[in-house]
Amino acid sequence: MHDIRIVRADPAGFDAALARRGLAPVAEALLAQDAARRAAQTAAQEAQARRNQLSKEIGQAKRQGGDTAALEAEGAALRDRMEALEAEAKAAEAAQIAVLEALPNLLDADVPEGRDESANLVLHQEGTPPELDFAPKQHFEIGEALGLMDFAGAAKLAGARFTVLKGALARLERALGQYMLSLHVEEHGYTETAVPLLVNDATMYGTGQLPKFEEDLFRTTDGRWLIPTAEVPLTNLAAGEILPEAELPLRFAALSPCFRSEAGSAGRDTRGMLRQHQFSKVEMVSITTPEQSEAEHERMTRCAERVLTELGLVWRRIVLCAGDTGFSAAKTYDLEVWLPGQGAWREISSCSNTREFQARRMNARYRPKEGKGTAFLHTLNGSGVAVGRALIAVLETHQQADGSVRVPQVLAPWMGGATRIG
Repeated sequence: MHDIRIVRADPAGFDAALARRGLAPVAEALLAQDAARRAAQTAAQEAQARRNQLSKEIGQAKRQGGDTAALEAEGAALRDRMEALEAEAKAAEAAQIAVLEALPNLLDADVPEGRDESANLVLHQEGTPPELDFAPKQHFEIGEALGLMDFAGAAKLAGARFTVLKGALARLERALGQYMLSLHVEEHGYTETAVPLLVNDATMYGTGQLPKFEEDLFRTTDGRWLIPTAEVPLTNLAAGEILPEAELPLRFAALSPCFRSEAGSAGRDTRGMLRQHQFSKVEMVSITTPEQSEAEHERMTRCAERVLTELGLVWRRIVLCAGDTGFSAAKTYDLEVWLPGQGAWREISSCSNTREFQARRMNARYRPKEGKGTAFLHTLNGSGVAVGRALIAVLETHQQADGSVRVPQVLAPWMGGATRIG
């Protein structure tokens, strides 16, 4: 949510910031709604002041035995006018909020220009895609050949975009999640957190999923929502709070199932595990001050990068361009891994700084050590990383010519010492 004062101060600048995302100007409409709201509120206040004065005049007239009919008629008319003005102010405010809440975050100045993912910039690459001496398979070919990845069984149970993992692959998925969560908690300083998988409207609104992305979510019959990522409940732990600066930054990590309807992905990645309705992910969330958030963004991204390095994957960091940056983000780094079976780079993590965008929606603030009053927090989120995509990357990167898969050494404690699958 944006502060209308920013629009008032520089309407042209606000429109220019939205234009970077390919959006049409809205400042003029917003300021017209704002002017209507303020005019109605001012008129209502003036009417209330006159009613207060009338009350005194009526009292004085009664004490003197005078006729109060005209004064009382004026008071009744003012009451009706105030009700109409208050309704007018509320309608203008609601219209203004409806526009503001549908607008994405303003981008950081260093986010590169561009309309789509083709303009994203590669900042760093770790490793080189290997040249295998055999024809590499895709993850679903590997898993099905091992008899440990069952898409037909999952379709029978739930329909398309689900997977049943068995035996060593089910254990590998569990190992990946446990390894990543342990790394972030024990070595990166995040607080392990178990969160609800069902949340209310206000929680989804706070992180920006509602109202814009309702079609991408699953809703229960009692009006709750299945979380699309643990970012939603983790970030909303600060909703409505005023935190002492001395407690910041707060860092939370959770391993949770995630649920997405993927309404916009028809026809994409229909085979395999890349795009699922249900998947597991280790999520990192940081809640901090404006002064710390840029450094925290770099730190969080490095935490995710370490996972990929320790799993022996070839990866790269990219910064998303203006047209590809998500709704709530001011700046996003994506981490992509090389998948030999696909012969392509695929996203495995996104780390975003939303600055105060989510905090405004949640009314999440902090009290500075020095100075008076409160200020909005900055919130950040990042995948540390998506478990299913990590499993895909491990299978395709560490596949062997005989169809087996080498298990990364860091997963040994959760794999019973197994070094190979198949």
